[in-house]
Amino acid sequence: MNDPDIARMMARRRFLHQAGLGFGSLALNAMLARDGFGADGSGYIAPNGHPNFAPKAKSVIWLFMRGGVSHMESFDPKPALNQYAGKSIAETPYASVLDPDKRKHVRVVVVNDANGQQRNTIYPLQVGYRKYGKSGIELSDWFPHIGSCVDDLAVVRSMWTTDDNHGAQVQFHSGRHMLDPRSPTIGAWVNYGLGTLNENLPQFINMGPRFFDPRDGHYLGPAYDAVKLKVDPKNPLDYAKPESEFGAEEQKLGFSLVNRLNRLSTTRYPGDAALEARIKSYELAYRMQSAVPDVIDFNQESEATKTLYGFDRKETRPFGEQLLAARRFVERGVRFIQIMHGDGAAGAWDQHSKLKAEHSRLAMQVDQPIAGLLKDLKQRGLLEETLVVFGTEFGRTPGSQGADGRDHHPYGFSVWMAGGGIKGGLVHGATDELGFHAVEHPHYVTDLHATLLHQMGLHAHHLEVPGHKRLERDFGEAIREIIA
Repeated sequence: MNDPDIARMMARRRFLHQAGLGFGSLALNAMLARDGFGADGSGYIAPNGHPNFAPKAKSVIWLFMRGGVSHMESFDPKPALNQYAGKSIAETPYASVLDPDKRKHVRVVVVNDANGQQRNTIYPLQVGYRKYGKSGIELSDWFPHIGSCVDDLAVVRSMWTTDDNHGAQVQFHSGRHMLDPRSPTIGAWVNYGLGTLNENLPQFINMGPRFFDPRDGHYLGPAYDAVKLKVDPKNPLDYAKPESEFGAEEQKLGFSLVNRLNRLSTTRYPGDAALEARIKSYELAYRMQSAVPDVIDFNQESEATKTLYGFDRKETRPFGEQLLAARRFVERGVRFIQIMHGDGAAGAWDQHSKLKAEHSRLAMQVDQPIAGLLKDLKQRGLLEETLVVFGTEFGRTPGSQGADGRDHHPYGFSVWMAGGGIKGGLVHGATDELGFHAVEHPHYVTDLHATLLHQMGLHAHHLEVPGHKRLERDFGEAIREIIA
């Protein structure tokens, strides 16, 4: 695309925005990308929207707990923490552990604080645990509702990553350390590889707080960024309303004028025909203005369904609204719904102190809504084709930090998946008895990505872009043991 072409494209973007069509460049970028026009004008041609092989899942609901959920107090209970409480890790049988990155045993480094006290003194479990379901999987007492769905879950207790600070949120989504050049996230790759199932709605949605890096597409272009959405029928999308007061008839007149201009430009600039054809379809943005608020109109749902998601309690309603919206988006063909929980720069789950009080409070906010989502999807026959993922950027240390908290811990932590052709009622992988290192079937975070892509019918190695070399670790390996 030459300079005059780009100038004409930008002129039309400005006109469309000022004419009251809303959405700024958001929807236009997506439309241009579908016709092969990238963010820089040259364009990367995405795959044709067809999977590489028969998919088991059509959509993904990605639940991410920001800050670092303690795996020991959630999905990987460790009673040995009570046995060795008050001792240093060096005084336990687990002073020498397997480093999953280097694939060799290393000794745990003893670190002293400013007062000369060992910082990795074993901190006992802050909550009880029990077996749930027919599978008898042990989960924390803070997640009893999710426990009632455990026979639908595949719990992976052997995840690891390399970033020991909250930039690990970027790494969990992209596979790349935050200090590396930015790389597309898993949601962007799904968007790029498969495209949309519903032309009236965004194909990749984010709800909830994001920090560090609010983008997804990166070198794929902004067309593959998530559309930020709020559960607010009056204003669900930023820039979704015209800058000025325009009625429906006025908007139609605007579209008509743009179409006439496009036809004239096609004659005058025949080399720009494909671009003009796509700009002409900007009416899609108008349809999105009405389609998105309709999805989050919960008046169409029964009281029983709303109660299932926790609408009847102030603690659970905010997250429950997001999850019910996610189910409604899945019903309408949205590919990837990403929901972030835990406000603040680091994320609310970052308990360096007051772990018992804060983790129990946060677990209460998400436990019932997540179980409600799983049960609702299952009873509607949607769980078979919807992949639900529960993740967090890392776990927390077996040792204490301060008097009543745990530090960041990237060497071993837990995630789980459900639906979309994933086996239920099983545990895969393990950390050692203190929850320190992943010692059985360790999985770097992109193994989770590769598993998700496999269930969507995509081969990770087929998702590459000219001029952008991906490392082998970026692709990951599907976790075959949890695939049905």
